[in-house]
Amino acid sequence: MAKIKINTLIKGAIEEVWNKYTNPTHIVHWNFASPDWHCPLAENNLTVGGSYKTRMEAKDGSMGFNFEGIYIDVIPNKAFTYKLADERKVQVLFNPNKTTTELVILFDPDMENPIELQRKGWQTILNHFKEYVENTP
Repeated sequence: MAKIKINTLIKGAIEEVWNKYTNPTHIVHWNFASPDWHCPLAENNLTVGGSYKTRMEAKDGSMGFNFEGIYIDVIPNKAFTYKLADERKVQVLFNPNKTTTELVILFDPDMENPIELQRKGWQTILNHFKEYVENTP
């Protein structure tokens, strides 16, 4: 099945965008799709063989899940790829421009949810990240 692609253009230098995307101190502030959810936990060992783990859950405690992967490729301030527990791959690309950074995410779809639902969910989180970067010093 073809990869799903999402992207956004963020006002900010590549170093800032990379840091806010990969640093657990920042991840907990943007890694959720709607205001009634949050990300109470983020861990990130951004090295080949290192792990990525976040916890997303409803603020009322009614639902939640862990999102985990193992890095298979890391090029600082450029790109990284990780493999999820179900063997799907996610590639994140950082493309610098003069005053902006394009962030592109390519991911293997899961077999449980409609493609458009997956695209919309991931894009909503990415849009939330863009808003966080552009509005946080």
